[in-house]
Amino acid sequence: MTVHLETAGFVATITLDRPQALNALDIESLRALRTHLQRYQDDPQLRALVLTGAGERAFCAGADLKGTRTTPSYPEAIFRSKPSASEMGLYIRLMDFGDLNLWKPVIAAVNGFCLGGGLELALQCDVRIACHEGSFGLPEVAVGSIPAVSGVHRLAKAIPRSPALQMALTGERIAADQALRWGLVSEVVARDRLLPRAMEIAQRIACNAPLAVQAVKKLSRQTDHLSEADAQELTELHWGLLRDTHDRQEGRAAFAEKRSPTFIGR
Repeated sequence: MTVHLETAGFVATITLDRPQALNALDIESLRALRTHLQRYQDDPQLRALVLTGAGERAFCAGADLKGTRTTPSYPEAIFRSKPSASEMGLYIRLMDFGDLNLWKPVIAAVNGFCLGGGLELALQCDVRIACHEGSFGLPEVAVGSIPAVSGVHRLAKAIPRSPALQMALTGERIAADQALRWGLVSEVVARDRLLPRAMEIAQRIACNAPLAVQAVKKLSRQTDHLSEADAQELTELHWGLLRDTHDRQEGRAAFAEKRSPTFIGR
């Protein structure tokens, strides 16, 4: 397999494993990645996920252009189901994970090139950290295309609009330190600290109440376009859903008793 899933306690790790192709995503890799992400979301024992690439050169260099050249016409594919459309050239649909309802957190550990679809993949993660050798870019304009998985939209939400458009319009890469200054990543660490640090973050998340963690992620995605009043109404609904859960009662009891809580996701 070109994509591997490993678990350790409450934390899962997915590794894109095509180092000879800079971990570029072909159809087989995308299908495997989606399968692993769905398993992660549906497994009650898993609470946090680290996503990274194999080798030392790349996190993901985007779509495998050799394996994703379009054959049928766009009108032939547009009305097909996602699996059928991907076979007919609309592989970009497999790279958009919105249909997976992935409410558990995902941490991208960027270990090298993070380009094109690779950056669009990282932008769908909740936390991004990188090693000093990491680099980021949307080079699609240089090959006559555009970032097709909402790359411009997601990048312009992740960092200020001007640098986002500078990246998208020039196709130029930025280094990890620049990504940190612009807020595209939250930390830059030495290569040998990248996975350990990502696991530290994942394990810290996994110590928290699972339903509350998923509610925070869901609210962050569903309220960013709302007015404050509408955001507050949706927030109150989620607070009400969690109010009488076992984990909220356990959290309050543990705080009063000055001990670590034991959460069970209920």
